[in-house]
Amino acid sequence: MTNQVQKAEEPLEIEKLGPGATILEIFHGIGIALGLSLLWTLEAIRNRFFRALDRMNVGSRTRRGSAFPPGRPRKRAQVAARH
Repeated sequence: MTNQVQKAEEPLEIEKLGPGATILEIFHGIGIALGLSLLWTLEAIRNRFFRALDRMNVGSRTRRGSAFPPGRPRKRAQVAARH
């Protein structure tokens, strides 16, 4: 560890924002806050919905879920193999 080169610490310079950039930063913060509040509201609604389903003793689906839609798969055109 004695071989490490130590850098001289430079003083921190803070750049002042102009009036347009300040307003933009304020709107950006408001947008983030509104987005988070929307997500929290939707999560609260989802939690209430599932609590209501639990109270009504509604069980989960008995069928297994599948990544593929029901029915026969579509026939796709064969693409010639490239060699």
